[in-house]
Formats: sequence, structure tokens, C-alpha cells
Amino acid sequence: MEDLKKSLRMPLFGNPFSPKKVPPRKSASLSSLHTLDRSTREIELGLEYGPPVMNIGGQVLKFEEGQWITESGGNVSSREVQRLKKKNIQLEEENNVLKLKIELLLDMLTETTVEYHLMEKEVEEVKTQHRRKK
Repeated sequence: MEDLKKSLRMPLFGNPFSPKKVPPRKSASLSSLHTLDRSTREIELGLEYGPPVMNIGGQVLKFEEGQWITESGGNVSSREVQRLKKKNIQLEEENNVLKLKIELLLDMLTETTVEYHLMEKEVEEVKTQHRRKK
């Protein structure tokens, strides 16, 4: 019976649980461009690195500082509009700070004026009491 079991095993397929060896991987890049410095790459390949630009429906869009900016249409560019908006926000904040300072100064002036009038009133009362005593 043992001989029958041995003969029923299929030696052609080998052990089903022994995985085959994986061949080594090829190099990711066979190009030597990564070894060249930028200026050599630009000379060799004519590459000019700059912000991405695209033309959609007659409007030229340029990607700068994480935002798409329109460069065409009108006299003022989108970049200039964004700069002016930032400046406007900055001036509004400065204006609010100055209004707060003026309000604070007016409160201080009011407090000082009230104190002055109270002191003046006390001085007048002291004078009148002094006159009565004489």
C-alpha cells in the first residue's frame, strides 16, 4: 500500500508549498539624466522650468504660489487684483486699530476732564469754606 501511495504522488509538480525564486528587479531608470546638473539638462534637452501655463477659452492661466492666476483680459492682471485685495485687508485692519486707539484716547480724555472738574469743584468748596471762617 505504501508503494501505491508513493507512486500516486506526482513528482513532476514538486512540492506545492515551496515558492519559486523571484528574479531581481530591473533598475527603475536606465537614464543617466538624473546624474546631470540642471544647467546641463537645460542645454541638452532644451528644458525651461517655469510655472505651468495653459490657455482655456482665450484666457491664459498661470500656476503661481499654489493658485491659478489669469494673465489675460482687462488692463489689470489677476495678480495685481490679489495684491490690491491683500493691501485693502491690511489697511482695513490698520483703520480698525486706529479707531480703537482714538476711542481709547477719548475715554482717557473724558476721565481726565471729569477728574479735573471734580478737583476744581473741591477747590472752590474749600475756598468758600475758608471765606466763611474769616
